[in-house]
Amino acid sequence: MPSPSTTWEKRSYNVLKIKQCEFVGSFFALDKIPRDRRPQIAFAGRSNVGKSTLLNHLVGQRKMAKVSNTPGKTRSLNFFLINDRFNFVDLPGYGYAKVSKTERASWARLIEGYLKTSKQLSGLVFLLDCRRDPSEDDFQMLDWLADNQLPSIVVVTKTDKLNRDKTRRKLEQVQAQLGLPTIGFSSLARVGKNELLAAIGDLVDSKA
Repeated sequence: MPSPSTTWEKRSYNVLKIKQCEFVGSFFALDKIPRDRRPQIAFAGRSNVGKSTLLNHLVGQRKMAKVSNTPGKTRSLNFFLINDRFNFVDLPGYGYAKVSKTERASWARLIEGYLKTSKQLSGLVFLLDCRRDPSEDDFQMLDWLADNQLPSIVVVTKTDKLNRDKTRRKLEQVQAQLGLPTIGFSSLARVGKNELLAAIGDLVDSKA
């Protein structure tokens, strides 16, 4: 029976060690993003799914990525240089209804343009809130990832909001539904960090 922290079947357990993290910049246009040869790991999900909290927990810095209780605050491609070796890329959250259609369309173009054109993209970490079922926007993103054969990891966030048994069942449900490696994550309960870092390390190594 899978543990509540993860249903990801690990080939190995070599946990990536993050020793250094530097904020590179926020980019609102594709022609402005860094063009170096370092691998990139993107983070995507609905607005307020917990991307910034997860990123801060991974790098061990509470304020590296700005955390807000207001959805829709990430409106750019935010690059973070990790160990001077690869980049984390925080994508704008999608699905937030309280912004204009024009702004939502602009975010969608930025996200899609980046995913289609980045030659250094090694994989994507896709976040889902444990309290919500995948939305139409989530399935559209997942369909795009499958069509473009981009290696992806599903992270079910905020698992501290559910008890152990409900967390286990939620992870099993998501993995069966999506057919992708699935990891349960909570920064408060300190669950899932090592599993996710190991999986990210595999993605980075695959691009090297």
